[in-house]
Amino acid sequence: MSKKTYIAKIDNETTAKLPAAEFGGRIILIDREEQVAEACRYLSEQPAIGFDTETRPSFRAGVSFRVSLLQLSSEERCYLFRLNKIALIRPLQKLLENPRILKIGADVGGDLRGLHQLRHFREAGFVDLQSMVEEWGIEEKSLRKMSAIVLGQRVSKAQRLSNWESSTLTDKQQLYAATDAWVSLCIYNELRKNQ
Repeated sequence: MSKKTYIAKIDNETTAKLPAAEFGGRIILIDREEQVAEACRYLSEQPAIGFDTETRPSFRAGVSFRVSLLQLSSEERCYLFRLNKIALIRPLQKLLENPRILKIGADVGGDLRGLHQLRHFREAGFVDLQSMVEEWGIEEKSLRKMSAIVLGQRVSKAQRLSNWESSTLTDKQQLYAATDAWVSLCIYNELRKNQ
């Protein structure tokens, strides 16, 4: 069987016309440390999980915030770890350091730099879609465009600049965050199917 081919680039207009990618599984908000171990147990049983982070945006030069949210998703469940409320405790560190559990994301290096500001750990098992798609001749590097090319679905970025440190995350924020992590896993699985 020959390898599936993908277009190299897609414009914003074409992307905007595609159906929206939306996570349809269970979203579980983790904002207390006693919830972490059970979430990590479930996630460590998965062969691969989607990975992403969110940071409160800064609209002033020279002002930046720490990572507020870590999203880890299987196909059925997405855990949203509110790192502005809980520490990056040992069960989470162990998951991020486990080479057997693949953690799939886009611009993984940027997300990891943000997480390292919270606590040092030795990451292992990370797969960056931005490098992976090159093998298929895909030149787009944004999650939105990679999703459009590989899955034929667009990822909404409407909530990206919302406040990820607000006392409660809205349903829209939670769905956006879960979709971002889950879509990375979907792109990875689709590419693997077509290797």
